[in-house]
Amino acid sequence: MTVELNHIIVPAHDKHASATFLANILGIEVGPAWGPFVALPLSNGVTLDFMDAQQIQAQHCAFQLSDPEFDAAVERIRVAELPHWADPFHQRPGEVDDRFGGRAVYFEDPAGHNMEILTPHSLPAGG
Repeated sequence: MTVELNHIIVPAHDKHASATFLANILGIEVGPAWGPFVALPLSNGVTLDFMDAQQIQAQHCAFQLSDPEFDAAVERIRVAELPHWADPFHQRPGEVDDRFGGRAVYFEDPAGHNMEILTPHSLPAGG
């Protein structure tokens, strides 16, 4: 049996604004709206389906990018003057993490979700 992740529903205060915000950071296109969702298709076939919600419990999503894509995304974050951190607990503001042989940056989306961009080998072995 083959099991693959197909989609994740991401609650947002404004699904269009949240999908557009993340698409702009990642340098990708927002997919079509359908039903209550605005899809953000990723290159591995998974979609983030943004949906309007009144109550939001912040989640964490991490996106692996190539080095050039990462550099471009960090530049877009800096140009937009978005707060960003080198750690998931937001203790190292304005920095890029490079402790695990790759790089990582954390930032919040408009709904307060803790988003991460990282390059390959940014995670320690096993996770």
